Amino acid sequence: MKQNLTQKIIAAHLVEGDMTPGREVAVRIDQTLTQDATGTMAYLQWEAIGLPRVKTELSVSYVDHNTLQMGFRNPDDHRYLRSVAAKYGIVFSPPGTGICHQLHLENFAVPGKTLIGSDSHTPTAGGIGSLAMGAGGLSVSLAMAGEPYTITMPKVFKIRLEGELTGHASAKDVILHLLGILTVKGGVGAVMEYCGPGVASLSVPERATITNMGAELGATTSIFPSDEQTRAFLALMGRENDFSPLAADEGAEYDREIVIDLSSLAPLAARPHMPDLVVPVAELDGLTVDQVAIGSCTNSSYSDLQAVAQVLDGEHVAPNTDLLLSPGSKQVLKMLMAEGLLDKILDAGGRLLECSCGPCIGMGGSPTSGGVSARTFNRNFEGRSGTQDGQVYLVSPVTAAFCALHGKFTDPAGWSKAVSKPSLPSSAPSIRHLFAFPPADGSTVEVLRGPNIVALSPFDRLPATMELPVLIKVGDNITTDHIMPAGAAITALRSNIPAISRHVFERVDKDFVSRAEAAGQGLILGGDNYGQGSSREHAALAPRHLGVRIVLAKSFARIHKANLINFGILPLVLADPADYDALSQGEALRFDLTDLVAGRPLEATTSAGKRIALGHDLTGNEIAIIKAGGLLNYVNDRQK
Repeated sequence: MKQNLTQKIIAAHLVEGDMTPGREVAVRIDQTLTQDATGTMAYLQWEAIGLPRVKTELSVSYVDHNTLQMGFRNPDDHRYLRSVAAKYGIVFSPPGTGICHQLHLENFAVPGKTLIGSDSHTPTAGGIGSLAMGAGGLSVSLAMAGEPYTITMPKVFKIRLEGELTGHASAKDVILHLLGILTVKGGVGAVMEYCGPGVASLSVPERATITNMGAELGATTSIFPSDEQTRAFLALMGRENDFSPLAADEGAEYDREIVIDLSSLAPLAARPHMPDLVVPVAELDGLTVDQVAIGSCTNSSYSDLQAVAQVLDGEHVAPNTDLLLSPGSKQVLKMLMAEGLLDKILDAGGRLLECSCGPCIGMGGSPTSGGVSARTFNRNFEGRSGTQDGQVYLVSPVTAAFCALHGKFTDPAGWSKAVSKPSLPSSAPSIRHLFAFPPADGSTVEVLRGPNIVALSPFDRLPATMELPVLIKVGDNITTDHIMPAGAAITALRSNIPAISRHVFERVDKDFVSRAEAAGQGLILGGDNYGQGSSREHAALAPRHLGVRIVLAKSFARIHKANLINFGILPLVLADPADYDALSQGEALRFDLTDLVAGRPLEATTSAGKRIALGHDLTGNEIAIIKAGGLLNYVNDRQK
């Protein structure tokens, strides 16, 4: 049987299940990654499993999100992560080394390998031909323990690329164009598999930009074939032995095909406050830009910043505009310095930040009140920048550089400076010596815990019957940033669930926490695509701590739904969307869950006696996890 690339990799790693789209498959995982905002809790969960050593081929713990070490909390967490890595056989990447996805692409990602990471942009490694998926921290912990990762077998969309990028169009414009077609929920339950003659014209860093931001489609992952471009990149990284050619079989079948003519693309931008609100940059001509931020795991490669340097060479940033630069890794920074490219950006008035996520997650670099910020990032959710009324536009590095130069958006037809095709340098310095590789035997290593690191409390099983009030009613496209905000102050509490739970929904409804505590338990009522965005499991774990037992919504984002299940929260879908309008905050619903089984609908009854029809697509395994009170309980029950 002819197979596409996604099917080939899943088949090679299949532990059990049926590879029919919509069915459940369990996949062996070769590699894992974590970052500090999600990793601390992931390793607390790992310790609860009780194994002496990770069982994956490779696991890496990156510190790249909350590198602002204000007070003891962050440095204590980083010390904990370093000691856990040494004890259990995990590679540790210290603060400032770089952004996890850029570093993993440069140093560890391998074509044909499976990778899950506790960050939704883990699919970045799909640019090198790895089947890489974002997941909750608990799922990553279990993968490190040798447990397979269970997903719904995805559909596979064939994204056929034709032609080549021309003018000032770039890889960022490819994925913005696709977001304009599919929207932020158009990729749910699917893998974006890129093929066609245009693929050969894109370097691995360009491909990684596209696969990285495929997360905003809601896709399971995105992937490119492994070809001569892949070989060239791995050779530059000193890893040519990791290369193997991988591609779909000729004539393989797909569930949908989308054709993109690269030569027809022009610079695009996503308007506030969603990545799919895409317009041509020309339509924004004249809009004043207060800040430009270049970097993030989407656009912080050498080729990205090389293009910025070309635009700014011999120029000066507009006096009304601040320019922030966050290189993706110390390797990228060293290459820019070696070729004199960093000087061109700094001499133009750019401000150099640490090699970290930084402004992308509101960790410094916030725009002015109501200010317009043109960013090369992947998300522009309301308030994510750290400024609640900030107006964030997502653009390519080339577009961002021209915004900085002119102090406003301008029509690309008037951009006089040509930018050469993105290229790789002739050589690249290795920074592998900066990673802390674990000792062969970590049994004598002491795990170091600060006072802010609080062990995860156990959760009880799902009751057969419940009467729950609607604690909050929210609309469509609620993100994990809405549920559990990021930023320096809140992210510092990630290893302390009681403390971080005080911030659930605080930017949506400041009274939510007190209302949840008064009720003791309850449910959340949501609209379409509930829980899109980051993989942060705290957006499920903290509500569970506050007594949330059920989320009713019109539909769910993939990773957040999985996180709800992992922590014993029952995700149910309203069979009739009209019931969403009929239900109100504070209303109580009664549930009889004795018949909670796969394939069988449920119903709830309001206090007025109205019956609400409910659906779900939960598998028998997922239901067992929820009934056990969460995945950790479920695994521990199996081991007894």
